[in-house]
Amino acid sequence: MRVSPTSSVVPAQSAPPRAERPQGGESRPDRPCLTELRLPAYAVHLRAGLPLAPLTLIAGPSGSGKTSALRAYEALARLGAGASLGEVFPRPLSYVPDRARPDAQRRRGFRIGCTADGPEGPVRLDIAVQAEPELRIVGERLTSGGLVLLETALRDPSRRAVQAAWHTAGTAPVTRAPLPDDRLGTALLPLRVAGKTDGQRRVLAAAEQMVVALRSVFGCDPRPGRMRLPVPTGSGRLLGGCDNLADVLWRTRTECGRRHAQLVAAVRAGCAGPVADVFAEPLPTGTVRALLDRGDGSRTALGRLGDGELRYLALALVLLTGPGVLEVDPVGEVPAAMQTLTVLADNLDRSLDPRQRAELLRLAVRMCERGHIRLVGAVSDASWAAGVDGVTVVHLEP
Repeated sequence: MRVSPTSSVVPAQSAPPRAERPQGGESRPDRPCLTELRLPAYAVHLRAGLPLAPLTLIAGPSGSGKTSALRAYEALARLGAGASLGEVFPRPLSYVPDRARPDAQRRRGFRIGCTADGPEGPVRLDIAVQAEPELRIVGERLTSGGLVLLETALRDPSRRAVQAAWHTAGTAPVTRAPLPDDRLGTALLPLRVAGKTDGQRRVLAAAEQMVVALRSVFGCDPRPGRMRLPVPTGSGRLLGGCDNLADVLWRTRTECGRRHAQLVAAVRAGCAGPVADVFAEPLPTGTVRALLDRGDGSRTALGRLGDGELRYLALALVLLTGPGVLEVDPVGEVPAAMQTLTVLADNLDRSLDPRQRAELLRLAVRMCERGHIRLVGAVSDASWAAGVDGVTVVHLEP
């Protein structure tokens, strides 16, 4: 895999990624968000760092690691939400780089990390995971401004715990205690750190910024085949595959007229034929189906639309809604106004024609500029986004 932050593509094994950045400088975000994803040894990636802007397209051919990068981001988000390693990495050996060889104790693993920017400034998180002989976190480091705020290490392989040390800056410079080896220590700090000293409060602030930046992630890859079918009414929260699109439209059409009007305008711009409305109707079977109102008394069931139209409609709906409509796990203790939803969209451009790609990109730029949503999309070729202000393109090569 290869990447770089300038105009040429260089090996990720020896240099950071290339990114075509938006014009103009970016100020520090007032809401925590990830600004870099690091993959020093993960799947096909070696010594790779991917810059993340409000709207980032990860581009590259098959095998370059686009999907694995999105999965690494999603894995960090789940760990930040408190999930265990086994839940996040059910097949851990698939994340070990192909050429990694076991050491004398037959141990192999992988490493991932990220940087979260926000009110506390850039905060780095780096994790080393042992995949065999047992899945466990063997090292974690949280740093800010060059200061190590949390560091863990596996001292005794016979115990299911790591030795942790976090910054205190009180009568003792650090506090030491064991932490579980199957959970992210950063997410556990609010339960372990008292916050009595300036050092402890700095640790808590950095940990909170990292956790808030990681949470509220929505992985999205619409599946047109399932979107065509009537669905039972449920929670009205959109699933990652957008299978229950009709149920969500049934709910949202009456909840926010302004956003629904924006959705109709987006669908009108990207779908064939006239579009006066997008709505759902109940069926005698207890299910609902979605339709387009053509404005002349005729209606078209979404089941009759092409794959590109369905994917375009679903992605537009995702960009125009928020955590209250999408199936995400936001930080309940932090006001929604202080959080940013990040959409991870694999195969973002699949089945879309040039007009749909352009309209979707225009909508994404507009929504990401407002700051309540960020988008990281994987595409095979980003030439159609070249030169668009507000878009950062990260190029990968096998």
